[in-house]
Amino acid sequence: MAITKSNDRVPRGDVVASLNFFNPPADGAVPFNYVDTPPAGEPQRNFSDATHDIVIEDIRGRESEFADSPESLDKNAFLLVQNLPPSAETDFVDDESIRKKYYPELEELLLKNVPGSTRVVFFDHTIRRAKKVETVTGTGTGPARGPVLRVHIDQTAKAAADRVHRHLPADEAEKLLQGRFRIINVWRPLNKGPVESSPLAFASSASVRDEDVVTVEHRYPKERNFIGQTAGIQYHPDQKWHYLSGMTGDERLLLECFDSEALKPGQTKVKGGRLAHTAFNDPRSVPDAEPRESIEVRTLVFGP
Repeated sequence: MAITKSNDRVPRGDVVASLNFFNPPADGAVPFNYVDTPPAGEPQRNFSDATHDIVIEDIRGRESEFADSPESLDKNAFLLVQNLPPSAETDFVDDESIRKKYYPELEELLLKNVPGSTRVVFFDHTIRRAKKVETVTGTGTGPARGPVLRVHIDQTAKAAADRVHRHLPADEAEKLLQGRFRIINVWRPLNKGPVESSPLAFASSASVRDEDVVTVEHRYPKERNFIGQTAGIQYHPDQKWHYLSGMTGDERLLLECFDSEALKPGQTKVKGGRLAHTAFNDPRSVPDAEPRESIEVRTLVFGP
């Protein structure tokens, strides 16, 4: 495959870049990460990074393999949707406005593009910007939250089931857990032009072995009395990594963090149903590249 040097402000083509993978705690302890300030004497996290140079394939020019192809979700755990009309939400600085204007667009998008889906439940969103912006509500969009430069999966199977219980009444949750449910993040850039820096890389789910996926405790403050789970990803040379160069505001990536069908070995065509992903620093980015801004909206998708 050709490794491309880009002469444009937007790096294009396949690239070799450094990705930060999971390196387990040296003492063999359960891996953990504190969401906020850790208790006195404890580290923020007890695991480290193992950095590897990876060939990341650009799917620009090959979009038809991954767009308008429901099979891509089952095999790769990601799906590209293109040529969308402008969003009714234009500023992305007011959480309530985002929920009112942007969420309904995403509900329609998911029901249309996720085969068999019948219901969407939204549970949060995160905006990533290089610097703080003034917000209307002050409920989370303001503080600067840069791209995450560590390979991860947002939810484990246990965390996904816990999400259903947390966001739906108990009797309804139990019934929905009997059918197919997924956690899908809808990701899009917010830059006015194409993304110039910190693009998102994602590994085809079919290429990530179960043994590469390591549960990490996501510890919240004691007053919340809650420990969630994310997953760190260990490097393996068979992993197939992709990105989409120069993403624009009329494109969306559906990132499938969990699919309950994947828990039925031998009975399903779903290959893992969990997407390892990370931002990465493209070594071809121009020195004055515009910092990437983006929003990811996290959803529970039910059916069939």
